[in-house]
Amino acid sequence: MKLGISRLGANLRRETQSPLGRQSPLVRFFVKYKYLHLLILPGLIYFIIFKYLPMYGVIIAFQNYKAVGGFRGTFTSEWVGLLQFKRFFQSVYFTRLTVNTILISLYRIILGFPAPIILALLFNELRLRRFKRVVQTVTYMPHFLSWVVIAGFVITILSPTSGPINAVLEKLGFEPIFFLSNKRLFRGILVLSDMWRNVGWQSIIYLAAISGINPELYEAATVDGALKWQKIRHITLPGIKEIIAILLILRVGRILDENFQQILNLYNPAVYEVADVYETYVYRIGILQAEFSFAAAVGFFKSICALVLIYLSNKAAKKLGTQGLW
Repeated sequence: MKLGISRLGANLRRETQSPLGRQSPLVRFFVKYKYLHLLILPGLIYFIIFKYLPMYGVIIAFQNYKAVGGFRGTFTSEWVGLLQFKRFFQSVYFTRLTVNTILISLYRIILGFPAPIILALLFNELRLRRFKRVVQTVTYMPHFLSWVVIAGFVITILSPTSGPINAVLEKLGFEPIFFLSNKRLFRGILVLSDMWRNVGWQSIIYLAAISGINPELYEAATVDGALKWQKIRHITLPGIKEIIAILLILRVGRILDENFQQILNLYNPAVYEVADVYETYVYRIGILQAEFSFAAAVGFFKSICALVLIYLSNKAAKKLGTQGLW
């Protein structure tokens, strides 16, 4: 007993006398896991350079910024306070952009968010491995196509003159439909094309979560005579509810952050009234019309709203019994 205590005391003295032992707990933590921190270093550098440093440019939202001065223009431009925000709130675009962005995002959440969950549940029930791999590959492939390619594909399919859909309609005696110029149909086209592109890729996360569920739970349920739907309802869905909650929080936080590339490649002036969202408007005003301060004010307002939505959705998720993001 005395020998063990003496050895323990010797080890403690050795640790405190070593350079690592005299350092703070935070430094010891970084030194101990130095290789793991090196792994995250490239991603950290990326976010610092492309996400955090550009935040300095938000200052031009409170100025009448002149691009002629370049970087120095942020110091020499006239300070106008909240004038750019007042211009946006008093314009007709404030209501239009907010309504369009929220409606398109809600359609994506209501229709698009459950789709990868359902697909992952279906994949989990497949027992033929070769067939399962083929189907997974087919559903994943559209994700690796750019929106330029997909937009060209959609435009060709829905063309009123040479598209196969309108060709079938003409054979049936109907007039051709200008899908991409129809205000009632355009939002549905956006949602469906986004689902087709991303549903397979997004299902990977849910498949990974399902694979982490203890298989003994399914075996016990089989012994008790549970059906497939009962296993899904009482084992699979509760087992992945934390992942569902986290992804839903992140999706709600991006409710004002619509897919810029998709809409830009598909929309046209005929559907601006129902398809114009914050990002496309900022692009037109900031890049095409060079109103940098006004565009920065619109983008800054959108970011503040997104931050509030993430906070509220995380709080709601905790109220419902899930872990949340923090």
